[in-house]
Amino acid sequence: MKRNAQGFTLIEIAIVLVIIGLLLGGVLKGQELITGARVRNLISQQDGIKAAFFGFQDRYRGLPGDYASASTNINCGTTTTCSNGNGNGRIEQGAAPVAASVVNEQTLVWNHLTQAGFLNGSYTFTDTVAADANTPKNPYSSFLELQYDAAYGTGTVPSKHNLKTGAQVPVEIIAEVDRKIDDGLPYNGAFQFSIYAPSGGAAPLATGGGAACINATPTPNVWAISGGSTNCGAASLF
Repeated sequence: MKRNAQGFTLIEIAIVLVIIGLLLGGVLKGQELITGARVRNLISQQDGIKAAFFGFQDRYRGLPGDYASASTNINCGTTTTCSNGNGNGRIEQGAAPVAASVVNEQTLVWNHLTQAGFLNGSYTFTDTVAADANTPKNPYSSFLELQYDAAYGTGTVPSKHNLKTGAQVPVEIIAEVDRKIDDGLPYNGAFQFSIYAPSGGAAPLATGGGAACINATPTPNVWAISGGSTNCGAASLF
């Protein structure tokens, strides 16, 4: 006897499609939650350091890293004397020493902030560029930097104190941070694109390649989210 071939009924197909839809929705929602957590983590890190910076400035009437009386007024322990900056009002890499002050104030800043109790952690100062012992990292294992310079924005910009997020941040994360705390534009406002990368690391690419962080076609320029760069960074200007 010849049997008719049996296929899926419309109800069975509908059930399968619903299950697939639920699975895809769960994956997308999970990715959205992960992205949101990473954005909040980066914002929290920036806010905490900025609060510490201004708290230090208010207490000592000087800038962390640049403070010239740290050895007298900050307790760095019974066996260690806090190093001093040169007190010229700028946190600088390559600072001109005054009375045996340090050269790398941009790494001394973390020692001052933690020893004064404004940041958690412990950073052992060495008068060098960023290293694991003297500088914190962002969630993507790239060193932060707090310094007076012009390594932000585009073209000729004035030097300012700024807190750099560090590099290796995915473009969609840095763009969302910008939207939440500033104007969402990489070359405007108080949160702008930065080419900073620690010594030995690859600097974020602004434009001109597949890994570019900025889409220069529209005016004003925008973050190149569709490019999917995984090596972007920005700076919060003080």
